[in-house]
Amino acid sequence: MADINQLEGLASQVRRDILRMVHSFSSGHPGGSLGCTDYFVAMYHEILRYDPKNFTMDGIGEDVFFLSNGHISPVWYSVLARSGFFEVSELETFRAIDSRLQGHPTTAEGLPGVRMASGSLGQGLSVAIGAALAKKLNGDDKLVFSLHGDGELQEGQIWEAALFGAHKKVDNLISAIDYNNRQIDGDVSDVMSLGDLRAKWEAFGWMVMEMDGNNMDQVVSTLRTAIDNTGQGKPIMIIMKTEMGQGVDFMMGTHKWHGVAPNDEQLAQALNQLEETIGDY
Repeated sequence: MADINQLEGLASQVRRDILRMVHSFSSGHPGGSLGCTDYFVAMYHEILRYDPKNFTMDGIGEDVFFLSNGHISPVWYSVLARSGFFEVSELETFRAIDSRLQGHPTTAEGLPGVRMASGSLGQGLSVAIGAALAKKLNGDDKLVFSLHGDGELQEGQIWEAALFGAHKKVDNLISAIDYNNRQIDGDVSDVMSLGDLRAKWEAFGWMVMEMDGNNMDQVVSTLRTAIDNTGQGKPIMIIMKTEMGQGVDFMMGTHKWHGVAPNDEQLAQALNQLEETIGDY
């Protein structure tokens, strides 16, 4: 049984990490990272089966995760570090020259936990489906997970992959969409509306679930339900409703903080809203 309070405490610390990382070089994407924090904490501390000290690119015999919307790397790096993949102190090198923690994750840096480069949006679902098919071919009963942005669904490759995944009955895949209705230039519904997103994925042959991505209890329970529904001939898509900038009042309700770093005063104001639970790096 998940200790929701403990997970929420870790999420508060991760949100502090995100803000401090992005602030340090005045560069990065805090908004979506803050919104997806609860998902990442739940995934790496309750859902995924993995060995952080023996990371391999193939991920044989363990669950595999792919981040498709790579610009929210701050939250991923923080959770990877606080899950034992590398030292937490390395977070202070985020976006520095020659750092392994580049703004968009890349395999070239050899960072444990990262299995694909994800700067260019729209590619992650294809990669995840390929990995899931490989596990099936290899008789590996572990699962593949992936996360995507809602604005990313405006990329055509997503829908090619969606067709393929259903056609090949890739039922060992659990994907999620960060549905915050924000993208770099405004609201997704204004830039290019996704319409009835559930109906679209169901029409493409996927099993669809929905959850509040900023409710830790619901995130954990929905992911567990999704796992219980694998192996039924359909890939699974979770529509995860989140708030960009979750946890910091002045970063919520707008797309402004998609890719803008807080200044010194804004950082102090934001950190005052988030409890330091297990220690800043």
